[in-house]
Amino acid sequence: QVQLVESGGGLVQPGDSLKLSCAASGRTSRQYPMGWFRQAPGKEREFVAAIRVGGTTYYADSAKSRFTISRDDAKNTVYLQMNSLKPEDTAVYYCAARRYSGSLDAPSEYDYWGQGTQVTVSS
Repeated sequence: QVQLVESGGGLVQPGDSLKLSCAASGRTSRQYPMGWFRQAPGKEREFVAAIRVGGTTYYADSAKSRFTISRDDAKNTVYLQMNSLKPEDTAVYYCAARRYSGSLDAPSEYDYWGQGTQVTVSS
């Protein structure tokens, strides 16, 4: 089992930045492909960004050029740097890990989930 804990969410104004962290514990003797998803009220959970063990990254169109996913395997932590935040970025952000390599843009592909952290962008 792998436990994931997100942190770093909060209330910010449009144009501000936030950096989310996701710390993994448990079976961390090996590394996992990781992803960030978000879910706004009344909407389905959607893909934001993902990173493979080797460092290859993927982004949703809404995140490209504004968000950056990274990982520090020595700390078992994945980050999501979010810049130029917009009100439509408001959501609960979840990090997830999957046990094996494969597709990374669908929630159903992931095996472990954190509890989420709220990001609110409002003036």
